[in-house]
Amino acid sequence: MVRLQAFACDHCAVPLPPGHRFPMEKYLLLREAVMAADLIPPVCVVVPRPATDEQILRAHDRDYLEKVTTGCLTTQEVRRIGFPWSPGLVQRARCSVGGTISACRAALRDGIAVNLAGGTHHAFRGHGEGYCIFNDSVIAVRSMQQEGRIARAVILDGDVHQGNGTAAIAAADPTIFTLSIHGERNFPLRKERSDLDVALPDGTGDRPYLAAWDASVRRALRMGLSCGPPRVDLAIYLAGVDPYEDDRLGRLALSKTGLAQRDARTFELCRDAGVPVATVMAGGYARRVEDTVAIHLQTVCLAAECVRDGYPGKGSSSVAAADSLGTSGGAPGRDRDATWDSLNGPRSGPPSHGSFGLPKAGV
Repeated sequence: MVRLQAFACDHCAVPLPPGHRFPMEKYLLLREAVMAADLIPPVCVVVPRPATDEQILRAHDRDYLEKVTTGCLTTQEVRRIGFPWSPGLVQRARCSVGGTISACRAALRDGIAVNLAGGTHHAFRGHGEGYCIFNDSVIAVRSMQQEGRIARAVILDGDVHQGNGTAAIAAADPTIFTLSIHGERNFPLRKERSDLDVALPDGTGDRPYLAAWDASVRRALRMGLSCGPPRVDLAIYLAGVDPYEDDRLGRLALSKTGLAQRDARTFELCRDAGVPVATVMAGGYARRVEDTVAIHLQTVCLAAECVRDGYPGKGSSSVAAADSLGTSGGAPGRDRDATWDSLNGPRSGPPSHGSFGLPKAGV
């Protein structure tokens, strides 16, 4: 039986000042919730390899990468990102991107895979902003293209904030179709132009949101054409939970049930189109972090159900063939990343934050 593969990078400690409003703890809590729910055997929760410079440079300028890596960002650049610089921040950013790359490979094999982080869609080619340092979605798509696994991809962005960095980086790339459904009056103030933007008014609830989402995903899977068969090889789904009605930064009014329906419909539409889906968590800032984690967990539950029900992937043979291409930087499959158990030994209970080692080799 094929089981859902998930990638987690909460082992990377990021020191934040007291009172910082980004809920960094949600990643640890989510992985523990996934493992406690026995949705995925521990062997299927994997520590991804950090993204390499070569991979990151497929979407970012070399000067920007060097400034991030060496800690030479200006005060204004650091403020724009929203996190204080630290070596741990850089390592986590690389691992988060690596999780999306690995989730794409696993999705192409199994039909669906999940990065329990990712969705850093505000990162531009030459700068970061809005808690986003590297644009994991574009990097992952271009990595899959460079490895010879796909030709075209769609990025389905359900975060409440427009994926402005993704739109800007992919603007001149006809092989990537970008869809963003977001709050019209929410951050960023200046929107970029995606291939398909749907801007919703404050207070939009379940019914109008889901109608807009359904129609937009259908169109995106055809790369914007009004009719005809799906034209994409892979979807990256940003399953942001910040459209939730009690999100501090959301301004929309979706219920938990409505967000679950969005997830289920996304997986259904992609399944019917024969398009594998790599799902990433994106934003979530509920007043209670427990609500954010619970809605993210819904997404993982639905993905696990789809895999158990036989979501069509390309199968291990195609992954093996792609791995044999000999791409520079490598193309690891399931057996090359590190599981939580392989890093920590048999699990007697949920590991605590900071108790994990890192994989020794890069991708």
